[in-house]
Amino acid sequence: MIHIYYDSKTGNVQRFMDKLTQITGWHAHKITADLIAEESGHLVTFTTNFGQMPETTRIFMTANASKIYSVTSSGNRNWGQNFGLAADKISADFDIPLAFKFELSGTMEDINQFIDIIKNNCDGSKRGSKKLDIA
Repeated sequence: MIHIYYDSKTGNVQRFMDKLTQITGWHAHKITADLIAEESGHLVTFTTNFGQMPETTRIFMTANASKIYSVTSSGNRNWGQNFGLAADKISADFDIPLAFKFELSGTMEDINQFIDIIKNNCDGSKRGSKKLDIA
């Protein structure tokens, strides 16, 4: 079973996760201050403050990075080069492959592409592998 750990502030990532779990049946775990990743999985987060990683995501990753296979981020294309930049920063800071970036709550095409990436490129992949950096 695939586990996704996610952080959502404005509801965009939550809506993405709701659609994703309805289609796939994958297990989604909303990040809280004290969440410990019991199972290995993937991270989906958001970008804040024009390209920054959310503090809640940083805290989660500091405690759980060894259990995370890949990172995906939502963002807003209006931010130009800062679009989804949280994923780039998490990838670099925690040596985790960047899987995907999507705008706001994502389209059905985004969800299908994300499913394909997770199923075919990184389900069970080894942490630190850079073969995923296709975003």
